[in-house]
Amino acid sequence: MKDVPQVLDMCEGQLKLLASAPIPTRYGMFEMHVFRWNAFDSDESLGLSNEHVALVMGDIRGRQSVPVRVHSECLTSEVFGSLKCDCRDQLDRAQAEIARRGFGAVLYLRQEGRGIGLANKIRAYALQAMGADTVEANELLHLPVDARQYDVASAMLLELGVDSIELLTNNPDKVDKLRALGVHVERRIPVLVAANPFSANYLDVKRRRMQHEIPQNVVEAPPASSPEPVRGNLHIVSAQHAIR
Repeated sequence: MKDVPQVLDMCEGQLKLLASAPIPTRYGMFEMHVFRWNAFDSDESLGLSNEHVALVMGDIRGRQSVPVRVHSECLTSEVFGSLKCDCRDQLDRAQAEIARRGFGAVLYLRQEGRGIGLANKIRAYALQAMGADTVEANELLHLPVDARQYDVASAMLLELGVDSIELLTNNPDKVDKLRALGVHVERRIPVLVAANPFSANYLDVKRRRMQHEIPQNVVEAPPASSPEPVRGNLHIVSAQHAIR
């Protein structure tokens, strides 16, 4: 990592490892590390947790070019199978890519609803059902469009001893924020999830208004006449070639 002394000063006494155990998954065996971030500063009414997870495969200590997904919690898609967003599918594809390489990490941050909390997220969904997009809904609620913070991700990478990462994300702003926190991000690897009829507008708004690098053809939904919701074929695309 870059600027390690600066990161050490920021993290000193703030990150605590609470528990670790092997976790078998459909993608292979990972080691789950649960951390508490004591520098957590949020309105308690949001219901956000200060316990975060590093899901690690292989030996990543001292390694460069470690594939890493910094992923924020999404209860609606990851637990209940909501088709309104691409969060669950991005998480799945990130784990699959890490397993394909045999090493890497998912940093699972407890920042539901891009940091506004579950109740506010559902309030925003109600406004979206009346025609607002994901940005407008947050603004109507007088909430930030994106309140996520990545200082805990930087601290976890330092604790795990990762030298540099390849970040699995469509969001260039996430790259910039991690680099500003001292993380050596070698490159960004897009994680593209084809739209379904329920997520197409959301993905298009992320592309147009939040500067996510998502090609136009990815956000085009299948015909609305489809008898059932369609979960699009998923793929991760690098700058050079598609990863199968």
